[in-house]
Amino acid sequence: MIRFDHVSKRYPMGKEALSHVSFELQDREMAFVTGHSGAGKSTLLKLIILMERPSQGQVFVDGKNLNRVKRRQIPAIRRNIGVVFQNHQLLFDRTVFDNVALPLLIAGYQPRETGRRVRAALAKVGLQKHEKKVPIALSGGEQQRVGIARAVVNKPSLLLADEPTGNLDPELSAEIMALFEQFNQVGVTVLIASHDQALIARLPHRVLSLDEGRLISRAAHEIETHADGE
Repeated sequence: MIRFDHVSKRYPMGKEALSHVSFELQDREMAFVTGHSGAGKSTLLKLIILMERPSQGQVFVDGKNLNRVKRRQIPAIRRNIGVVFQNHQLLFDRTVFDNVALPLLIAGYQPRETGRRVRAALAKVGLQKHEKKVPIALSGGEQQRVGIARAVVNKPSLLLADEPTGNLDPELSAEIMALFEQFNQVGVTVLIASHDQALIARLPHRVLSLDEGRLISRAAHEIETHADGE
């Protein structure tokens, strides 16, 4: 699903955010990217959704070389990728329904299909009774659930999350991670950037650790998976 082949990213007049990073995330796999603040986690996700381009190396998503994707092709690539942000990035002057519907409106879905998909997504995150509320009326955990519903309403095959539990207490964080695991169990590939080592340690998923832009460790079963496939 995702492959990084000796990828580096250097910002103009800045340090190298990623340095010769190589890894592969299999279809329908769930994994974490972890590391200190500034380790390169967000940059890695931005390369996958074409918010940034690598300075060196190649990024592949679902078999497509993103280095060869033209600007006009980017929206089509992004429609197959759901993204969850730490700060939710919700529109506070719109209802919960309208926030979740936004990707469908952009994609040109008809109102009936939009309504069906939005309510299905809200049901998956336990917010089906809150569609008419505005986000400010919800708790932080509920706002994050709205963000997750918006990310999956398009039924993407790949779901990315950048510090999705960064502002939540441990109990809510565990609930949010359980939601990601549920989507993974129905076939969605999930990659989560997080610095919450305690939470990650309790979950049985591969961990990619970054330090100063370098991939410093991979869980043992990733190596075993590659060995099995050789």
